[in-house]
Amino acid sequence: MNDHVIYDLLIILTSGLVAGLVCKRLRVPILIGYMLVGILLTATGVVQESKYIGQLAEAGVFFLLFAIGLEFSLDELLKLSRHIFVGGSVQMLLVVIPISVALFALGSDWRTAILIGTAVAFSSTVLVFKTLAEWGRTNTKDGRHAIGILLFQDIALVPLLLVIPLLDAGDSPSLFAYLQLIFNSFAFVLSVVVTRWVLAKWLIPHLVSYRSPELVALAAIVVLGGVTFAAHKLGLPAAVGAFAAGLMLSGNRWTTQFDALVMPFREIFAVVFFVSLGLLLKPETVIAQPLQLLGMLIALLFIKAIAATLALKLTRLSWHSSMATGIGLAHVGEFAFVFIALMNLEEVTAQQFVAVSLASLMLSPLLLRYGLRRTARAGAAETNLEDSQASLYVASNYSIVIGIGPVGSRIASYLETIGHEVCMIDRSPLNLQPFEQQGFHAVSGDASDAATLYRANIQQATLVVICVPEDEASVAILKQIQRLNNECKIVVRCRYQSSVSRLMSSGANFVVSEETQSVEAMLQVLTEPADEIE
Repeated sequence: MNDHVIYDLLIILTSGLVAGLVCKRLRVPILIGYMLVGILLTATGVVQESKYIGQLAEAGVFFLLFAIGLEFSLDELLKLSRHIFVGGSVQMLLVVIPISVALFALGSDWRTAILIGTAVAFSSTVLVFKTLAEWGRTNTKDGRHAIGILLFQDIALVPLLLVIPLLDAGDSPSLFAYLQLIFNSFAFVLSVVVTRWVLAKWLIPHLVSYRSPELVALAAIVVLGGVTFAAHKLGLPAAVGAFAAGLMLSGNRWTTQFDALVMPFREIFAVVFFVSLGLLLKPETVIAQPLQLLGMLIALLFIKAIAATLALKLTRLSWHSSMATGIGLAHVGEFAFVFIALMNLEEVTAQQFVAVSLASLMLSPLLLRYGLRRTARAGAAETNLEDSQASLYVASNYSIVIGIGPVGSRIASYLETIGHEVCMIDRSPLNLQPFEQQGFHAVSGDASDAATLYRANIQQATLVVICVPEDEASVAILKQIQRLNNECKIVVRCRYQSSVSRLMSSGANFVVSEETQSVEAMLQVLTEPADEIE
């Protein structure tokens, strides 16, 4: 890696940091900022896409797919098998067929039409999972079914990569190549099951006994790298190996710690990945034919949204949840760019594809957030027994602590020791990370925003403790909680005694002022059952 590559990488990371700060200020999805920065860097000629940057971007995909694997267990995947194969196959067919027919009718070669139709059928597992995780929706019924469809797409990539040479008028794969791929796939799946058992039974407990976060993080990266490389050597997509590595470490009480320790690596490489997507586009393509590209984008979003909605409905979601979640799947995923790299498309066609795909990706966080907001608000009415059993928040003493400073962290730990299921909310992910490593559920965001409270499952909370430093912010949070769940008990730690009456009149059940009372007074209140706090 030479100085030029290091310079490019530094520019990408710095630009990503600036874009992230601006997006947070404007309350715009941060992934949009990353991709726009990539387009800007290309347009100005500051950074040119290189082999090394592409490899670092690929590492970002691996870390994000690893996180997806950690969220699932093999038992969960077996339960979702119907949703994965039925929903996934229907979604892809309902996209491939109409788009291929349309392209052929417009004059494209039939091989090119099928390849492009197949490419745009993919959605972004990385982007959807990241958005679902930010909203705390990966364990809900609609979230699991959406990820199930995306996993089918990832699995379907394997045979489709073998078909590309045949459709692209190249050397077609032999029967032996197909049989070898099938054998390697079964061998790989079996090795994942066996290795997962060995890790959970022997190696992970032994590793954790040293109480060294550095060794745990290093072990997770070794497993990720080893399994990914093994999948590549077996002729399978390396991305499938990254997902399998997460599965191997999932389903045990140390899974959350693995995810929290690997998070810094995941986020850094993810920035490179999303910025590198923007580097693929040549802005002059958009300038030359904006109306044509806009029409193609609208048609693509419509077809993919309808296909995803029907597919999700077949997995036994309600029409409301299917439509809301399906909107979030109406984009072109990162694996489509793999197809573009393997196909011999004309430059103009390739750039049109990149422009429409990137536009759909940038719109996707906005569409998915819109859908998630709708499903979250209707979630309480639609939640069934399956969701209740799968949810993390089923305890009758489910509590939320808002503001993880010295007081908030002490209260959260205390509530956990007396048997409460605790969720923590704070604006800063850095404040939350140590508690995520200990197994606490954490949500990063502004608690005065209904979306943040929905991600923390405010509907199920029986007790909320507010410990933010500004009393005005406490009032805003208090009013939002009252609007979303007026049955829970609310305890507030405020800064000034003069704020006590206002907080009580806003709906607080108990208020402790820093000026007159100690934290111990608050802890004493919390020892009482939630229904006795007045």
